[in-house]
Order: sequence, then C-alpha cells, then structure tokens
Amino acid sequence: MPRFTRRSKFFGSLLLSLLVVPPVWAHEVEVAGEVAATFHIEPNDQPQAGVPAKAWFALTRRGGQVIPLSQCNCQLAVYPIPHVEGKTPPLMQPLLRALNIGQYQGIPGTLITFPKAGIYELELTGTAKSGVSFKPFTLSFQVTVTK
Repeated sequence: MPRFTRRSKFFGSLLLSLLVVPPVWAHEVEVAGEVAATFHIEPNDQPQAGVPAKAWFALTRRGGQVIPLSQCNCQLAVYPIPHVEGKTPPLMQPLLRALNIGQYQGIPGTLITFPKAGIYELELTGTAKSGVSFKPFTLSFQVTVTK
C-alpha cells in the first residue's frame, strides 16, 4: 500500500506541475528536402498584436551548412488561420533582410506587426540563387499572437 501511495503522489505532483507551469517553447525546426530552418520570433516566441516582432529563419543544408539570404531567393508570406490554401491571399509579405543572430550570419529575417491576436501561418519559400545548388523549398510555421 505505501508503494502505491508514493507513486500516486509522484504522478499527482507531475500532473500538477504540467498544469501549473506554462510551457516553454523552443525554436521551431522544419525540414523540406535538403533544407532545414530553425525559426524564432521575438520576444520569446510570443509576439503581441500591434507590436513589431523580429522573426528569423536559420536556414541550413543537410550537414549543418548555413544558407545565408545572399544565396537564397527567399520570400515570406503571412496568412491568418484558418485560410484556404491557394485561394486566400497573404495578409502580408514582409521583405526579408539579412540578419546576424549568434552563430548564424546573414540569415533571412524581418519585422512583422500582426494586426490582431490569433493564430497565423508563416510560409517561407526559397530557391537557390545562381551559383548555388539546393532544391526549392516551402516551410510553414504557426505563430500564436497574444493581445
């Protein structure tokens, strides 16, 4: 009986900690073929409506080699969720610029001001610039925007 009680207390404490402590979100990683992107949006992956948020995409090839914006014809489209794929025009298409974030130099990034709280899809597409070789890619990331 005491063994059952200790387990119950342990699992009860574990469940309580999961319910009480807010989740910690890490950088989101998506892969399309030979290209991967680590995505982050500031502050702390929790943008607020009406406040400019810095978003960046650390693009890498298989093996970890960074793909800077200078080697990629990258475009970003922001869609509200829900939306009809191929029928709903993007809410915005912010211009990407090269950012230096820690070990990642010249990666695509931008400032995004979300108009209202809700869930958005950020769709990053890219093709290799002349003299560089990787297959075209499309990567999608969901962002929850608070008030």
